[in-house]
Amino acid sequence: MLNTSVRAAVLLSTASFSASPAFSEGQVFDTEDIRVEAEVLTDQLENPWGLDFLPGGDVIVTERPGRIRLLSGGELSEPLAGVPEVVARGQGGLLDIIAAPDFEESGLIFFSFSEAGRGGTGTAIASAKLARDGAPRLEDVKVIFSMAKKSSTSRHFGSRLVFAQDGTLFFTIGDRGEGKRAQDMNDHAGAVLRINTDGSVPADNPSPDGSKHLPEIWSKGHRNPQGMTFDPLVGNLLTVEHGAKGGDEINKPEAGKNYGWPEISYGVDYSGSKIGVGTEAPGFEQPLYYWDPSIAPSGLAAYQGEMFPEWNGDLLVGALKFQLLVRLDRDEAGKISSEERLFDGEFGRIRDINVAPDGSIWLLTDENPGAIVRLSRAD
Repeated sequence: MLNTSVRAAVLLSTASFSASPAFSEGQVFDTEDIRVEAEVLTDQLENPWGLDFLPGGDVIVTERPGRIRLLSGGELSEPLAGVPEVVARGQGGLLDIIAAPDFEESGLIFFSFSEAGRGGTGTAIASAKLARDGAPRLEDVKVIFSMAKKSSTSRHFGSRLVFAQDGTLFFTIGDRGEGKRAQDMNDHAGAVLRINTDGSVPADNPSPDGSKHLPEIWSKGHRNPQGMTFDPLVGNLLTVEHGAKGGDEINKPEAGKNYGWPEISYGVDYSGSKIGVGTEAPGFEQPLYYWDPSIAPSGLAAYQGEMFPEWNGDLLVGALKFQLLVRLDRDEAGKISSEERLFDGEFGRIRDINVAPDGSIWLLTDENPGAIVRLSRAD
């Protein structure tokens, strides 16, 4: 585990960029190893949150106020009909989106959103068929998961979506701004969860009968994970989550384990007071990596691709607060050895990161207007 504020031996480099904060299409940046060209594919989105690639080259993207669009042939579609009502308030709204592994046959997509219900709002997961005969639209929309305990707070909904290799669906929910909920085993808040695509509970979940905790729960003790990926290098799920004042973490969620929030943390409360009992305690897992001060991480990808072979195996993390992309260099065993900070202030708040089939890296900026930025090799 590495602490970015105290380690002396770790390389922390910021690439050399233009002094101007303005970004121009086709701009080239020098990084530690390679030259990268950044191209804005669209800058006409309102607070985009999640993105995924569809077979054939199209891209599907969400806007937090409640819209889903397609980017096809460089053109942004009108909002798709059929999106259920979302509560777009605070950090809530229409959030992540992902195509089913069998999308070519099923046409199914899955998305997360903040849903109204008794007591307030909560994170929900829906499936839908993307119909493309005529105007693109959603059909057969089904809510396959709905957070049991809804609340009036408007923050910490999570909620990234990742398919496991066995076809089950992982997703995250934050503590909803009420830290103690992350340690309540009868509460979906502050957790990584796992379900089947019909909403049922996999038989090999850590407590499928609900005897130890709610059956959908995979791991607990998470503050607000807004990045998640399956890491092919070591064959594990990885998350990145917001700390309070410091203590942003990368974790490796494993079945039935507890990652400590708010009993342990490498940050402090916004008031400056200590959180919980300190940085470690029996029964709680340690992060793989943490930041202090906080970078406000959102979006996580484990890079594997032909375009940037120098970065194969590395982790890419978006930052909202510092408006940059962090590349975490790893060895063959997956251990983080150094970090490089890229594009500092060039694009704005980076909300999501995705690796395209051709190996290019696509960023979403959480602005209004927000953009899709494609990073490709310049040399």
